[in-house]
Amino acid sequence: MMTAISGICCEERTSPVPNASPVVFVVDDDISVRESLELLIQHEGWRVETFSSAEAFLNRPLELAPGCVVLDISMPGLNGLELQKRLAVERPGIPIIFVTGHGDIRKTVQAMKAGAVEFLTKPFSDSTLLSAISGAIERSKTLIGRDTEIRTLKERYARLSPREREVMALVVVGLPNKQVASELGISEITVKAHRGSMMRKMKADSLPELVKQAGRLRLPRPKPAM
Repeated sequence: MMTAISGICCEERTSPVPNASPVVFVVDDDISVRESLELLIQHEGWRVETFSSAEAFLNRPLELAPGCVVLDISMPGLNGLELQKRLAVERPGIPIIFVTGHGDIRKTVQAMKAGAVEFLTKPFSDSTLLSAISGAIERSKTLIGRDTEIRTLKERYARLSPREREVMALVVVGLPNKQVASELGISEITVKAHRGSMMRKMKADSLPELVKQAGRLRLPRPKPAM
């Protein structure tokens, strides 16, 4: 008999809010840059928060809302590239726009390879920066939307009984009820009951939708019965 699929649990944490007001975080040790960018970004209707160092930004509690970081690459203490590495671990998914007063191909390549959405060399136009921020915010909304969808699916999957998970694993690979019953050593009527309950809990209106959900959850394929 096949064992139940494990490894998916329901996390207790605040759900992301993709429709929340976007926030732009400006991290730069130059106060004149922070103040000018703050005024520019506010004028576009976005929320903005400024920080004089990478450490100060890291001390701010994580906000699960769309946004991006406008980050100076050269700062005392933790520099921009080092902060990017920290964010990749601690706050993955937040888009980063690098700004610098000194063009450096090596640093540019390093930042872009690590996932930065833009690398701007000063001086740059207001429209160039605002366009980059707009694109980064849209990317953030998309990422949060996907995260919300996966989180919801994981919560639904966590509510399934072990038997319902077994049935789901076999159904999504195309096995008919009769063969599922044979694999699990239960009656076909029992399979139908578990299947109906499982479909309701997953809120799947059809088999193709259930297959898509399983793909998004990246469930392991069931091992054939010995």
